[in-house]
Amino acid sequence: MSRRSGRLQAKHGKGDEENECPSTVAVATRKRRAEDMMSAHESQWDTKRHNYEIQACWSQITTTGGATPCILIETPQKEVSVMPDISKFARYRFQNLFISPSPLPDLSWGSSKDVWLKMLSKESKYIHSSRMLQYHSSLNAEMRSILLDWLIEVSEVYSLHRETFYLAQDFFDRFMLTQKCVNKSMLQLIGVTSLFIASKLEEIYPPKLHEFAYVTDGACTEDDIIEMELIILKALKWELSPVTAVAWLNLFLQVSSLKDLPKLLLPQYSQEQFIQIAQLLDLCILHLTSLDFQYRILAATALYHYTSMDVVTKATGLEWENISACVQWMAPFMRVIQRNPPQKLKSFKKVPEEGRHNIQTHINYLDMLDDVKVKPEAFLSEGLSPVSVGGILTPPKSTEKTPL
Repeated sequence: MSRRSGRLQAKHGKGDEENECPSTVAVATRKRRAEDMMSAHESQWDTKRHNYEIQACWSQITTTGGATPCILIETPQKEVSVMPDISKFARYRFQNLFISPSPLPDLSWGSSKDVWLKMLSKESKYIHSSRMLQYHSSLNAEMRSILLDWLIEVSEVYSLHRETFYLAQDFFDRFMLTQKCVNKSMLQLIGVTSLFIASKLEEIYPPKLHEFAYVTDGACTEDDIIEMELIILKALKWELSPVTAVAWLNLFLQVSSLKDLPKLLLPQYSQEQFIQIAQLLDLCILHLTSLDFQYRILAATALYHYTSMDVVTKATGLEWENISACVQWMAPFMRVIQRNPPQKLKSFKKVPEEGRHNIQTHINYLDMLDDVKVKPEAFLSEGLSPVSVGGILTPPKSTEKTPL
């Protein structure tokens, strides 16, 4: 056997690889294909395991003869990139998207245009629909109203912020859109768990787990809430940062109140005006058909009913044709609000005076909701968080306008 240097062996080794026989190449190709197939099967297995885990959790918390296990369905809510473009919006059934110019002032900590576009992108990412009850034969719109009214009451008892309640409302509605055949006996558990998740995200000192179980009067245990929390988080794919209706209202009022030296992060609007508009928004959100509108359209319309179109255009960048349908829909709610005494600021223990307006308050919303007569009109063809309502409808003729 001849002796060769290491360098020469390396050289010959490289040459051997380049001159591999066809059979060796075929074996390597088959090996790579097998590895690719295994990766694909592993991906499918991960998806099946994800669905199985959710089904397993449902089976653990349902009682004999109680709720029917939910069937998880895919929802087109996953956003690939941080900043969206028009082509990506089309995938979420958002056609004729109306992107208003940014009303935000110049920001010292970022680009106002980028911040505005990011907020608008969440309107397409976090989908909600009034047709969610089509998937649940044992539920109706009144059950949702009663549940949300109870969550408002719980929020006031524990001095939770308005944003906390609106996050819980969004989590509940989007979760129900991913499920099928949820029994009415599960609604309170889903609702209190949504509030539990929202409070951990929004509150500095959220109520303890046992307090959420306590307010259900024994209907839900701490273990039930923990198990339901995992189910909701998985179903929502951990997408927990929507721009809620009350967040849009807060921003719009702030922009409309800015002076020559804008300070966007410091409240400059009237607390009394905010809670009155928020009261209208609370009443509207209890009605199932409110989900036929984008959150920013709801907030802009509520602002319109208490101010003027000029203020709305300045604060939101929207024009009359963008909110006209929602204005007509919200008019009955506004008439009911006007027949009741205006809401007043409340004092809360350990809540500073300048933050009182941000605490969720409860009034006789269900009684007021009974007085609202909403016309059974179809505002949407698709039923998924309409941009069409906010973008392509034309204002009615002067002879066709309904007096508010």
